[in-house]
Amino acid sequence: MIIDGKQIASNLRASLKAQVTDFKKQHNITPSLTVVLVGNDPASDVYVRNKVKQTLEVGMISNEIRLSQQTSESELLTLLDELNTDDSVHGILVQLPLPKAIDEQRVISAINPDKDVDGFHAQNSGRLLNGEPGALVPCTPQGCVILAQSHLGDDLSGKHVVIIGRSNIVGKPVSLLFLQAHCTVTITHSRTANLKDVVKQADIVVAAVGIPKMVKGDWLKPGCVVIDVGINRITNEEGKTALVGDVDFIEAEKVASAITPVPGGVGPMTIACLLKNTLQAAQNQLAH
Repeated sequence: MIIDGKQIASNLRASLKAQVTDFKKQHNITPSLTVVLVGNDPASDVYVRNKVKQTLEVGMISNEIRLSQQTSESELLTLLDELNTDDSVHGILVQLPLPKAIDEQRVISAINPDKDVDGFHAQNSGRLLNGEPGALVPCTPQGCVILAQSHLGDDLSGKHVVIIGRSNIVGKPVSLLFLQAHCTVTITHSRTANLKDVVKQADIVVAAVGIPKMVKGDWLKPGCVVIDVGINRITNEEGKTALVGDVDFIEAEKVASAITPVPGGVGPMTIACLLKNTLQAAQNQLAH
């Protein structure tokens, strides 16, 4: 079975649209997301356009601030200070990657954690670690759990999840979310001994390592669920550019009970979960 991330994301957005309508009626407040894009990275430009479009579709306010490639770190930090103190802004997202002259970690740390809808601020990482309700959790990991539940049901208790990759953006936070869902979690990476043997034990495999088609069909336990976070541009046999995941889809599809495609799997969920976080941020700020 192919796990249709586009359809599941569409269902989540429909649910969010109803929740946003209720929130507006109850509080006379429209949740708003401000996206800051520095420079002219073509992939970032596409992402931002999609984010803006979908934010509007669910009934939220979308603000887009585009800054030149030459913008200094101090100019960006000054802008973030203004957005942090603007009560009409509920969510702030600085599109990564940033130009090399700007320290990404310093920028992430400068965002008000209550408005950090990417969930990358150290305070939000701590809230996730502590399992605090209402924490702003990184979007791609949230999407991974929802996709696994779409096939296996909401109760994932006792499932063995093997995560390939240990980044702060996917690997670490997704491990905590699956732990909260009462799974047994193993985090693997490039230095894991006998990686193939470890992956073969998994009921759910989350591949987030950034190596095209690394996970082969014979790495997988028959009937497992594969969530492929990788998005890699390769040149295929015909000399054309193609997008592929970290899993060899053609091989894995024959072994797994369900698998996410690339594109059209995890990607659409990331933006849907960003909108979910924006509503959550507005709700949290109202409660404060």
